[in-house]
Amino acid sequence: MLLDDTIAAISTAVGEGAIAVLRVSGPGAINVVSRVFRGSAVPERMQHRQSHFGEIYDVTGVIDQVLLTIFRGPHSYTGEDLVEISCHGGILVTRKILSLLLDAGARSAEPGEFTQRAFLNGKMDLTQAEAVMDLIRAQTELALRAANEQLAGYLGHELAQIQDRLLTTLAHIEAYIDFPDEAISPDTGTMLSNRLEEITGSLTKLVATAGQGRILRHGLRTVIYGEPNVGKSSLLNLLLGYDRAIVSETPGTTRDTIEETINVRGIPVRLIDTAGKRSSEDAIEREGIRRTELQLGQADLVLQVVDASAPRGNERERARSSDSSDEAAGVLNDRAKSENERQRSVRSDNEREHLMASAGREDRILVLNKVDLGLHSDWATSPGVRFSCRTREGQEALNQAIWDFVMASGLSGENFRIAISARHQACLQKAISDLEAAKAGLAKNELPELISIELRGALDAIGDVVGRHDTEDLLGRIFSEFCIGK
Repeated sequence: MLLDDTIAAISTAVGEGAIAVLRVSGPGAINVVSRVFRGSAVPERMQHRQSHFGEIYDVTGVIDQVLLTIFRGPHSYTGEDLVEISCHGGILVTRKILSLLLDAGARSAEPGEFTQRAFLNGKMDLTQAEAVMDLIRAQTELALRAANEQLAGYLGHELAQIQDRLLTTLAHIEAYIDFPDEAISPDTGTMLSNRLEEITGSLTKLVATAGQGRILRHGLRTVIYGEPNVGKSSLLNLLLGYDRAIVSETPGTTRDTIEETINVRGIPVRLIDTAGKRSSEDAIEREGIRRTELQLGQADLVLQVVDASAPRGNERERARSSDSSDEAAGVLNDRAKSENERQRSVRSDNEREHLMASAGREDRILVLNKVDLGLHSDWATSPGVRFSCRTREGQEALNQAIWDFVMASGLSGENFRIAISARHQACLQKAISDLEAAKAGLAKNELPELISIELRGALDAIGDVVGRHDTEDLLGRIFSEFCIGK
């Protein structure tokens, strides 16, 4: 389907650059450009995919020297006539050219409208359209590879095969319902159930890639957690390669969460530095600690940082001693309360690990920091990464531990052809639910009409992923396979 208006937009990023590209698409694209371009050839006579040098002009004179390229529909990105204008990359000149194109009859394109037209005109399915944005936003090589695989249509092809098998099953049932006089024998319940079981298994495999897709698109949400002054912010700065967080010996320096993304062997890792967990009378610090607890609940992975040069449970003691000036100023509560708090805070590392596990935080890496000061005997047998923010010891070991965690969680380092998104996951889970209902109906010998409704629901849910429903395909399959009305 072709839309009846013509759109224009600046396709390159905002800002100064060597060149910029403007696009015009629609049935009037070539005519619009002809009104503002002059060169050795007029746009109407230019060959498909050939670039021509010329000028963009208005009543005041030449605006810029440009290269003009014509892509004639349907052999273009959008499936329509499309023109690309390559000009100098100044902000003013690109805006001026866009203004001329709009005055010449185009309208300003909506966000994503060029790709939307490509989808509507059958140049790509919906999964490929979504992959365009994944390609643009990719931050690592693995994310880029996954986006390219989806853009190539591997997910759409896999779903098309599943749709084909489901269509065959549904067509058989509906032919039996609608054409009883044609002597079409229905499949047995066992055969139908086996077919549905196979289709459900294929969909389940696709749904299992949702975690892989989320990590590649949005990054592994990794919270840096620990007591005050154990080196959390120093670890963030080291992994980033620059000073992002303020590092100080004063406990409570980090009041809010700080988030940045790094690349660990192709995996985007979203590092979140958090406030040190301790008791505090400061309202702002307490809010920071509350946000720390919130981040822990949302984390994929926790880097639990400890000071391995000190005894277990000693972090809070050192944090408390640094507040001695406040205590001298009269801020300290009564001694009995302080002693009770001290006893509550001095927990063994094993107890803290138990608390982490009970909160769903088994997915963590223990970072034994400050080993350059010597590893305390309390930590000698702890299964953590020996690390030093000062000497960079253990950085590669930490990267390996993160990689091992991701691989153990189901991400494949070899095959990124299929990594579904959250939207795909919701649609496919709906399809699986409908298929399960259909199988349950078969087991109860429900009417074929009811089974058909469930299968149509599954087919529609799969169609939502690629942006296509198959009512016409279903009718075509019925008539072609069963020779109705011969």
